[in-house]
Amino acid sequence: MITIRGRGAGGAAVLRRFSRSTTMTLLCVVVIGYLALGVASSGSFFEGPSVRTFLRYLATPILIGLAQMVALCVGQLNLAVGALGGFTACLMGVLMADQGVPAVVAVAAGVLMATAVGLATGLFIVATKINGFIVTLGTMTILQGAQYWLVGTRTVDGYSAGLRDLGAAAPLNIPLVFLTALAAAALLATFLYRGTAGRRLLAAGGNPLAARLSGISTDRQIVLAHTLSGLLIGVAALTATASLPGVNRSVGGDWLLPSFAAPIIGGVALTGGSVAVLGTVLAAFVMRLIDAARAQFSLDPSWVNFLIGLVVLGTVIGGRIHQTHLGKRGGSHGRVPPAPPRSDARPAAVLPHTGGSG
Repeated sequence: MITIRGRGAGGAAVLRRFSRSTTMTLLCVVVIGYLALGVASSGSFFEGPSVRTFLRYLATPILIGLAQMVALCVGQLNLAVGALGGFTACLMGVLMADQGVPAVVAVAAGVLMATAVGLATGLFIVATKINGFIVTLGTMTILQGAQYWLVGTRTVDGYSAGLRDLGAAAPLNIPLVFLTALAAAALLATFLYRGTAGRRLLAAGGNPLAARLSGISTDRQIVLAHTLSGLLIGVAALTATASLPGVNRSVGGDWLLPSFAAPIIGGVALTGGSVAVLGTVLAAFVMRLIDAARAQFSLDPSWVNFLIGLVVLGTVIGGRIHQTHLGKRGGSHGRVPPAPPRSDARPAAVLPHTGGSG
């Protein structure tokens, strides 16, 4: 009976924490926003074609948000998310359309290339000790030039029909590219929450000094984080290439802000040591709802970016205020009382009084 009551109390505590979490807030926003858009569109937003379109173009924001989240969990920033994704998408398209490479080979080459770039970025950061912000900024510029060299001013649209079919396939109105993004999120969550390597990654990001004292190589974790980020960007390039009618030099140009917005709004700290896979996915949903509302009500796209940037800034400021508040509470209530004297301790010797008022 005591065990059952204990489990029930533990489950209730978990539910209370979840009800107050960022994830629960985002879940409510997603549900309310989706219903509101459905009502505003007189129900057309709930129909099959609208659902397929909404979910098809949600896959890429989820994946780039997860890619940025992995870099953030070790205290790094990846400014090359959009440039690497755009270059990889164009590379896949050029290989298929211009070189006649089979879709499977072209996709594999693109994903491997993105992963290799992530690996090289991590190794360069570790070897040179240069801040990841600077390194990924330089990588972004190089990849943007490479993307323009690949496609120039043209749009590559003559690639594999099989890949297009993958982008259009939607059993039960759920696109396969969206299911691919959810599968990637589930695998990443399993790796981070259940795997030993994932826990080491979080330990290195949360407290690098303690991690090194525990025998964890923080350099290896930085390399692993950027490699995983590159892999997820490669998968995002795959979903984008399959979903878009063609690829050109503009692909990936608008990925940077959403890649930061999704994990930050989802509850990931910029200082490292934390991840929020479900929160990142739900935040991508929220941004996709905002984009759908822009199309529904013919809003200026600049206002959408303004709104997303404002939400990101507010989330960062709110998180900093919350951390400061917790720090003050810990300083005032977290003092450890002195240990009681040992019963077997010898009394301290009494020094003879030498005079004075001391």
